[in-house]
Amino acid sequence: MNSLLKIGVFILIELIINRIVNLIFRIMSKKHNSVHLRFAKSIINVLVVIVMFYILVQQFDVTKDIGKELLESGTLIVAIATFAAQQALSNVISGFSLSMSNPYNVDEKIKVVQNGHIIAEGIVKDITIRHTIIRQYNGETCIVPNSVMDSAVITNTNYTENIGNFMEIEISYHSDIELAIKILRETCAQHELTLNTEENKIFIKGYTFNGVILKTTIWTENLDDSFQACSDIRGKLVKEFKKNGIEIPHQTVTIYNKTEEPKN
Repeated sequence: MNSLLKIGVFILIELIINRIVNLIFRIMSKKHNSVHLRFAKSIINVLVVIVMFYILVQQFDVTKDIGKELLESGTLIVAIATFAAQQALSNVISGFSLSMSNPYNVDEKIKVVQNGHIIAEGIVKDITIRHTIIRQYNGETCIVPNSVMDSAVITNTNYTENIGNFMEIEISYHSDIELAIKILRETCAQHELTLNTEENKIFIKGYTFNGVILKTTIWTENLDDSFQACSDIRGKLVKEFKKNGIEIPHQTVTIYNKTEEPKN
């Protein structure tokens, strides 16, 4: 019964210490919610568990002898553990590297690219000793190992002062190109979230089977504003182009009745 009581007391002490650690870091994160703090908290939580477990082992004669033998053969154990947990250790080491280099912080918007493919894109919510948690824009949570984050190409939009987002729109060949360019420029400049002015350039990107492609850049202060501004501008352009007789080409399908012959 005394043994069970000791175990219970040590578990309770470990929970209290980690709760205090979490509370301290929560208070600190209100002033500066950085990756360093999140990663340090995870490390301390793990160390508290290891230390409390070792102290608990020393309280019993049977486990004390086992602990002593384990310490005496520590080199062998470390070698075996290192070999068996190479990936886990890689994530921990990469976590230290990310914490020191600080390529992103909590609540920042990032895009993670590896071998030309986007692994995750969204808002950083947390970093632990093993992985980084990213909440993507579609609501899904992506858990990426730190070793992957450390070797990937990370685009951090918070490092840029303003955000530029390309916008392309196609008009038919018989539409008034100059008028379309004027409407596009005015629509972009008049939106309350954009940094565009009447001097912003609009280019003719190229031709397709259906018409001419116009291209410009929508400038905003941040990524959230960019999403909203681009959405609003696309919707308004449809209305303005229709009002001014500028056609946005689209594919059509002609269906003939079997009883009728197609007219030339």
